[in-house]
Formats: sequence, C-alpha cells, structure tokens
Amino acid sequence: MLGADKGRAAALDGQGLRVALVQARFNLDVTDALAQACRAELLRLGVTPEQIEQVQVPGALELPLALQALAASGRFDALVALGCVIRGETYHFELVCNESAAGISRVALDHRIALANAVLSTENLQQAQARQVDKGVDAARVAVEMARLLQQWVSP
Repeated sequence: MLGADKGRAAALDGQGLRVALVQARFNLDVTDALAQACRAELLRLGVTPEQIEQVQVPGALELPLALQALAASGRFDALVALGCVIRGETYHFELVCNESAAGISRVALDHRIALANAVLSTENLQQAQARQVDKGVDAARVAVEMARLLQQWVSP
C-alpha cells in the first residue's frame, strides 16, 4: 500500500549476509526495476556485491521451486522473491498470485530462512510501476532484518 506506515526498525546491518535474489522474467521491465532497487538497498545496508547472487526464472509460479533449491543449498542467510503479476481478463491472475505466495511462504517456513516476498500483484502496469522501487527497497530491508532476527533465535 503506497504511503503505508511501515513502522521503524532498528538500524539494519547487512555486513556478512549472503542473499539470493530470484527474479521472474514475466513483466521484465518491472522486475528489473525491483531487482535494481533491492540490490542497491542491500549494498547500502552493507551486503557486498560478492554476497549477492541473482537468478531468473520464467514467471511467478516458478519462484517457489528456485527459492526452495537455494534454501536447501544452505549457502544463503536470506532470499528475495521478485515478480510482477498484473490482472488480466481471466481467473488466471488469482491462481498465479495465490499459488506463488503460498509457495514462497512454504519455502520460508520449511527451511526457516528469511525470505522477502516482493511479488507485486496489481490491477495494471501503472500500479506496478508506481510500486516497483519502494517494494524493491522494502524487500532488501525485510531480508536483512529477518536474517538478523533468525540468527538470534534459531540455532544452526
């Protein structure tokens, strides 16, 4: 929601974190902007370029499988799902959004890994473009904050 009060987190420190970005190619202009904003914020938070891995998948439905494989590798402290689903004229929109979100949540819970869901689901391209940068930044911040929280709470 644009303009939502997101509250304030403590100062975030991404130094030493390993983060993987999984980007859907469908609606590539939007997902490229999401990825660029996310990467820039991760760098600003102290994650080094060498500690950021980025992969692409065809669309939002393929995100959970790629995220699952990355989580299972044990190589990452946090994952970020980047995608964009724009409503069309059929029920397909709801199926893609629901299944993608459910799969992404399942990966986070099954693997106990910080996972930021930055899959936009909008009515039109203009709404997606209005959200792409803020959502990318938010995803980076969520990934770092949750990775640090999990490091405190979950023993290896």
